[in-house]
Formats: sequence, C-alpha cells, structure tokens
Amino acid sequence: MRTLRTIFDFYLDASIHTALAVVSLVLVTVLLLNIPVDFSLIGFIFCSTIVCYNFVKYGVEAKKYLIVSNVYHKNIQIFSFLAFVFALYFLVDLTKEIWLAVVGLGLLSTLYAVPFLPKAKNLRSLGGFKIYVVAIVWVGFTVLLPVLESKTPITWDLWVLFSQRFVLVLILILPFEIRDLQWDDKRLKTLPQVIGSQKTRVMGLLLIVLFILLTFLKDELSVREIIARFFVAIPLTVVFLLKNKMEDSYFASFWVEGIPILWASFFLLINELY
Repeated sequence: MRTLRTIFDFYLDASIHTALAVVSLVLVTVLLLNIPVDFSLIGFIFCSTIVCYNFVKYGVEAKKYLIVSNVYHKNIQIFSFLAFVFALYFLVDLTKEIWLAVVGLGLLSTLYAVPFLPKAKNLRSLGGFKIYVVAIVWVGFTVLLPVLESKTPITWDLWVLFSQRFVLVLILILPFEIRDLQWDDKRLKTLPQVIGSQKTRVMGLLLIVLFILLTFLKDELSVREIIARFFVAIPLTVVFLLKNKMEDSYFASFWVEGIPILWASFFLLINELY
C-alpha cells in the first residue's frame, strides 16, 4: 500500500497528471475542430508540460534545482531531464510555425518563474497577474498549437474557442488559489486574497455560466458540442459547491486537474454517437 501511495505521489508531484490534463484539452480541441491528431505534437506538449511545471514548482532558483540532495526530488529532476530530451525529439518533427509559437509560450512560461523586473521577482509575483499568465499559456498549448499544426483558418468560431478555453482554465485555477490561500505570499494578490474564498467560489460559478453561454455565440453549433460543454460544467460546478474539500491535498491536484481528462474521455464517447 505504501508503494502504491509513493507511486501515486510521484505521478502528481512529477506533473504527469498535469501533462495528461493538458493533452486531454488538446484532444478536445482536435475533436471540436475535426482536425487530425498529430502524435508528434501530442508527445511534445506532454513532455514539455512536465518540464515546464516541474521547473516552476522546483526550479525557481537555478541553484536549488540543479543541486538536489533529496532523493525524491532528485528522481523528479532526472524524470524532468528525460522529458526534456523527448520534448526536443518530438519538436524536430513539427513545423517552423510551431517552433515560433513555442518560443513565445516558452518565454512567457520562463518569465513566470524567473526574475525580470527589479521590483518584482517574476510574472508570478506581479499582483493578480498569475492566473492570466497560466491561462494564456494553456490556451496557447491546447488551442493555438493544434490550430497552427493543422493550418486551420482563423474564424469567428475559433475566436470563441480561444475565449472559452481561457475562461475554462481560469475556472480550473481557482480551486488551487483557494487551496493555497493560507500559504501564498500576500504580495501575489490572488483572487481569494483580494475578495475572500467565498466570493471566489461565486466568481467560479459565474465563470462556469459564462463558459456555457459562450458556446451559443458560435456560427456553427452541434448537439455534441452543447452536450460536451454541459458535461464539463457539471463537475466544475460541484467543485465550487464542495466547501470543505478545497484544503484536501489531493482534491485540487488530482480531482480538479483530472476534469479535463474526464471531459476528453466523455467527448471521445459522444463523438462516436454524433
């Protein structure tokens, strides 16, 4: 039992679960736009997500990241290095447009963790700015990259998808903001710090309504899309109604972050039916 717990903790701490969530959102994008799956792109996004998230979590200070005495963190470091090697391998097969987009998103991700302003440690430390940076990067990886790789033309419906994905990521971030309220630096000015956890829950519910309503702005709308949007909205709503679960160490990191995986699985199912 202890071995299983250790494996499960490594699965979460090494950002494998996060990477699967990001890839799941890529799969949803592919299904929504009816574009082919590029396995090199999927592989790159999966591996680069692991590298990016582990660097943000453990490598804010380069010395701290390179010189690791803890065996557990050393294993995560080695795993991250292997993921980086595979990310480069998959990147070679992708187009130059993807490379340029990756450079931009990578720079934004790096500035999120690495200091660049004299009075602010990094983008994360700029008051209230953190969730928007994360949302932009997730939208870039889960919508922009598949669109560029498939050379899909930019239409009104695609802009709706960009907006809707941005809102969805904001919703997914809020439970983490509530969970980390007691540990986050006050200078971060997260939403729960500014308006309180209860009002943040209300904000999350309002964003879920916005997420649903954006669906009906599309020029072309299918039954499966409506069903899929409502399916992901239901567990999200439950998350914000469960008042005593946010502090659970596994609630946000596994259950909330697992919602995109559940959504993609459901979307694959209804895609066979409609």
